[in-house]
Amino acid sequence: MNKYIEEVLEKLGKENADQPEFLQAAKEVLESLEPIITKNEEKYRSQKLLEKLTVPNEIHMFDVSWLDDKGVEHVNKGYRVQFNNAVGVYKGGLRLHPTVNLSVLKFLGFEQCFKNALTGLPMGGAKGGSDFDPKGKSDNEVRNFCIAFTDKLYPFVGVGKDVPAGDIGTGAREIRFIGEEYLKKTGSLGGAFTGKPLDMGGSLVRTEATGYGLVYFTEEMLKKHGKDFKDKTVVVTGSGNVAIYAAEKAAQLGAIVVGCCDSTGWIYDEKGLDLAVLKDLKEVKRARLSEYPLAAGRGIYHEGKGIWNIKCDIYLPCATQNELDLEGAKTLVANGCFAVCEGANMPTTLEATKYLQEHGVYFAPGKASNAGGVSCSYLEMEQNAANESWSFEKTDARLKEIMVGIFHNLDEAAKDVGMEDNYVVGANIAGFKIIVDAMEQKGLL
Repeated sequence: MNKYIEEVLEKLGKENADQPEFLQAAKEVLESLEPIITKNEEKYRSQKLLEKLTVPNEIHMFDVSWLDDKGVEHVNKGYRVQFNNAVGVYKGGLRLHPTVNLSVLKFLGFEQCFKNALTGLPMGGAKGGSDFDPKGKSDNEVRNFCIAFTDKLYPFVGVGKDVPAGDIGTGAREIRFIGEEYLKKTGSLGGAFTGKPLDMGGSLVRTEATGYGLVYFTEEMLKKHGKDFKDKTVVVTGSGNVAIYAAEKAAQLGAIVVGCCDSTGWIYDEKGLDLAVLKDLKEVKRARLSEYPLAAGRGIYHEGKGIWNIKCDIYLPCATQNELDLEGAKTLVANGCFAVCEGANMPTTLEATKYLQEHGVYFAPGKASNAGGVSCSYLEMEQNAANESWSFEKTDARLKEIMVGIFHNLDEAAKDVGMEDNYVVGANIAGFKIIVDAMEQKGLL
């Protein structure tokens, strides 16, 4: 390994020993940058470039005190990690989930810098949220939390500064509550948040964007290798927006999507998932996948982990970080899977990623293939700034154009360093160049 990269990773390990997710993300990115760092090592060392890239510009941490329906007070932790804004306004979601902590948000904010840069749009990277869990809470309890959270968050965000979006646990309902409180505090909402309901200035396609974008990216990657989705067997993991709409778009392109999962188990439906039933269970009833076989009249439910055991051509992990480990990767390869494209943030472990690449699987990292959501968020910002509301077709066409462009950007970057088809290296180097150029232009190096 390059000595400069090794030194920076060693220092990061000592200073962030209790932050495994962040260290994993930093290791994956920095090691893949070795060809370009080695070529310019003296310059980058003198600029302290890697040190500046791996330390957030600002971290805001605060307590969030709220009342439940019985009048009992609860306190959660709130965060906003503003990582790097050289390319443009800070941009990144607000995650509400019990697993949220500083390590997770630093990893997500770091990844967001590269993801946003790859879109070619003027967005920097940030992430935020809380360990509050909206599941099982009443609308009133969620509202109480969102009001208290926004009271602490609002001084740090806004148009031209930092524009948060939705994420896991933060949908249109939560953004509505947050937006309403932000409006009370500041007197203006505009494009201060994205992922808003349509009546608050939200964008069509936002619900579908990450899943659709994943498939648009994958389609372009497959096209390069003389393949497509038609008649291919596909497995998506998760069963939220990303998974559902990745499955929908893949099916529209002729694929047979035979499996998905949630936190309790997974479904195998050899005829192809009944998306109407899946949407009803997950978007309307918020039920478990265990109810799918009865509701659809077909399919087999399996308790626990193991969805990678389904034989498939294309595997789209869309759930959470590190869900696909080495064991799963080996099973996918043994069963003939030829493409794995990430729809979530870092859902594949480093060991699994390496194994897939070594065995000829076309592998796309989430910072590239997962960029549909933030791309549509920027399109929402454009509509807000122009006081416009675009059609579904126009927004979807713009989304596809961006995702196709991302693939070609990272494909060329990989070729330039002699590592063709290594899309991890390509994504990291392409994003790195954009961020560094912006930092140099703004005198930050």
